[in-house]
Amino acid sequence: MLINHLIRIYFHVCDKYKEQLCWEVQRFSNNSQPAAMITDEELMTIYVFCVAYEEKYKIKSMYNHIKNHWHSWFPTLPSYQAFNARLNRLCDAFCVLMMEFFNSLSVGSDKLKVLLGDCFPVITCSHKRAGKVARELTDKGFCATKKLHFCGVKVHVLGLQRRGIIPFPQYVEVTPGSVHDLAALKEVLEKTKADAFVLDKAYADTDLSKQMLSNNNVLLTPIKDKKGWTAIFKQREQAFNDLFNNAVATLRQPIESLFNWINERTHIQNASKVRSSNGLLLHLYGKLTAALMIMAGF
Repeated sequence: MLINHLIRIYFHVCDKYKEQLCWEVQRFSNNSQPAAMITDEELMTIYVFCVAYEEKYKIKSMYNHIKNHWHSWFPTLPSYQAFNARLNRLCDAFCVLMMEFFNSLSVGSDKLKVLLGDCFPVITCSHKRAGKVARELTDKGFCATKKLHFCGVKVHVLGLQRRGIIPFPQYVEVTPGSVHDLAALKEVLEKTKADAFVLDKAYADTDLSKQMLSNNNVLLTPIKDKKGWTAIFKQREQAFNDLFNNAVATLRQPIESLFNWINERTHIQNASKVRSSNGLLLHLYGKLTAALMIMAGF
């Protein structure tokens, strides 16, 4: 069964590599692809296969597992140092491969197209320390859902609601941890068409809600207490606000289940072993690609 998954992933990666990925990682050396060197397609297949089906989440464990159990399938496997360096250089290819899934897969939805949105943290180190890895990509931030201060990046996701199953991601964006959730998705929310968007309090914005309503899009967020409300007014509206917020929270629950499922299958939220910008991009896009392949049935 694992052999079937390996072959299927390899052929898919090869097809996408010939179409587009090769231009993202093109090298101009006279010896850019010698005959005795492992190919980019094989490296990408190893990474996705190990994360998705072998539960190997670190580069070192991937390398040792392939060397000990699948070496006959990859006879030109290089040294660990070369393996790690080559994978890091393929981070842009994994990003394109992930986007290809969004463009090529057609996912059925309910009668109403409802998009659920939120973000989850990818942590490179504790917020108490000064981050020294990928400083141009990471920053200190706060995750309200987990009540967690961290240093790293946020992965913002809009997922398509599906009855009885976790949402399928329709849009993914990576930002530094300090970027506010609304700022990250505001432009996307203004342009995307759907019957309803269900988000958390961070996305509550009156102007955005009016603009989306003019485009026949409904933005549903929990009701925030406004400044200047008297105690009597709060008590008068408390019952309605509680019922409405509980209804929104119930609708949003599947997106939290999606984040939990992705983290359980890929360990994406733990990036403490990453040591470079390319390594962080590989960690993000490589593991998101593996998660999407599992959801697509590869």
